[in-house]
Amino acid sequence: MTEPQNGNASELSAAAQEGNSADAILRRLATRAMGLTGADIERIVREARLKARRGKRAIRYEDIEDGIRGHRPPVPYNLRWRFAFHEAGHAVVHHTLDLGPVRGLNIDTGEGGYNLVGFHIWATDTRDWYEDMLTMLMAGRAAEQLMLKRVSSGSGGADDSDLARATRMALDMERTLGFGTEHPLLYRPHRDPGAILDRDVQLAARVHGRLAAALDRAAVILGRRRPTFNALAKALFDAQAMDETAVLQILTDGDLPP
Repeated sequence: MTEPQNGNASELSAAAQEGNSADAILRRLATRAMGLTGADIERIVREARLKARRGKRAIRYEDIEDGIRGHRPPVPYNLRWRFAFHEAGHAVVHHTLDLGPVRGLNIDTGEGGYNLVGFHIWATDTRDWYEDMLTMLMAGRAAEQLMLKRVSSGSGGADDSDLARATRMALDMERTLGFGTEHPLLYRPHRDPGAILDRDVQLAARVHGRLAAALDRAAVILGRRRPTFNALAKALFDAQAMDETAVLQILTDGDLPP
C-alpha cells in the first residue's frame, strides 16, 4: 500500500482477525489491489478510514477490500473464466520452470488479469533462461487454447503485453544477445522492432519460430500439469485474487519433474 506509516501500522494490526497477521493482511490487500493506481489506493484507504470512524472502530481488512471491489465493475462470467485460465497458465508454467516465486494473481478487473512474479537470479541471462521466459510469456495464450479452443486479444494489443514482451525478447535473442540462429556473434541493436521485422522477412520468420516453439512448449507443460492447472484456475475464478501462500499451496500439491 502507498499509505504513510504514521498510524497505518497500528490500524492494520487492529484489523488482524481470526489469526491473520498484519503482514498476511497487507499481502492480501496488495494482491487484491493489483492494477490500481496509487491515487486509487489512497482514495480507497481514506474512504475506509472514514467508514471506520463513523462506526467508532478501528479500520478493518474488509473495509479496504470492499473499497477495492466497489471501485471495479463486476467481471462477466465468461470473461472471468478466460482471465482465470490465462493467469493460471502463466503461474503454472512459471512455477514448473522454476523461474521464481508467484507472489499473487488477480482477475478482479474488467481490464484483464494480473500476475505478480519474482525471478531467481542465478540462471538469468543464459539461453535456457530466455527460452524459459518466452515459454512463460506464451503460457497465457496456450492456456486459452487448451481450455477454450480459441484465443483472445488479451495476450497482445499493447507495448507491455505478453506478445510484445515475448517478441522483443525473441528479437533480442536473434540480434543482440548472441543466441541468433544466423550470425550469432554480430551485435545489431534496434530501436523499432516492428519496422525491422516488417523489412526482414527471414528474421521475422525466425522470431516467430521462437514464439511458436515457446507456445507449443507451454501447452505441453500445461497438459502434463492439467490437474494443478485446473485447480488453480478454479480457485482463482472463485476468489478472484490470490496471494502467494494460496497460490503456492495449489502449485506444490501437484509438483512433478518439469
